[in-house]
Amino acid sequence: MTTRQLDIFFRAILDIDGFSSIDNSLNGLQVDNDGAEIGKIAFAVDASLETFKRASLCGAGMLFVHHGLFWGKPEPVTGGLRARLQFLLDHNLALYAAHLPLDQHPEAGNNAALAELLGIEKPEPFGVYHGRKIGYKGKLKNALSVAEAVKRIRFGANEPLGVYPFGKKESFSCAVISGGAAQEVFQAIEEGVDLYVTGEISHSVYHHLFENNINMIAGGHYATETWGVRRLMEKSASELDADVEFIDVPTGL
Repeated sequence: MTTRQLDIFFRAILDIDGFSSIDNSLNGLQVDNDGAEIGKIAFAVDASLETFKRASLCGAGMLFVHHGLFWGKPEPVTGGLRARLQFLLDHNLALYAAHLPLDQHPEAGNNAALAELLGIEKPEPFGVYHGRKIGYKGKLKNALSVAEAVKRIRFGANEPLGVYPFGKKESFSCAVISGGAAQEVFQAIEEGVDLYVTGEISHSVYHHLFENNINMIAGGHYATETWGVRRLMEKSASELDADVEFIDVPTGL
């Protein structure tokens, strides 16, 4: 397939245009190739030089990432950005990015995947960000200890950044927002949720967790955002009959 055809495919799944007013990521095709057809698509969390090199080595013609190269303002093409762009152009590797559209997607998204792993029944939208809810919440099919929840969302050898069992020994409800959404725990507290799962922790929320008796897991920004990328990869492989590969470059964060 060509990059144009793949752009149509991804846009049919993800709400790329719907998030354009609130997401400072340049969602969509960020770097095109020379028009060559693509036989293999690599998927990764981050647009880094290491990720690019590994995608090229595995024979991919396009790399799909959650965190792209461009974030809301023009940047001088110098230093690391120049090196990354140079590599993509020299190796005819196209780059596609989807940030909030991938977080929010109700089936292939990071948050939908986490909600399913944790056993949330009938997930409801949760976590207002610039007027849109990008996470999910709901009652759990079975009561869940914090330790068991950590096991369910853990990806590979990635240890959680922080575990805060300040609430019930077993949680009966849960809310999830992948990545850097520590402050959204206040919405979870307001809505009476037992367990809140995100990627990162902030010092400013610690005492609020303790004082409001809520459980929280900071599973890691990287680890919590591998789930949607890999779900979309599986969907692409199935619906396009495409050769795909996940490029795992953990940051430990």
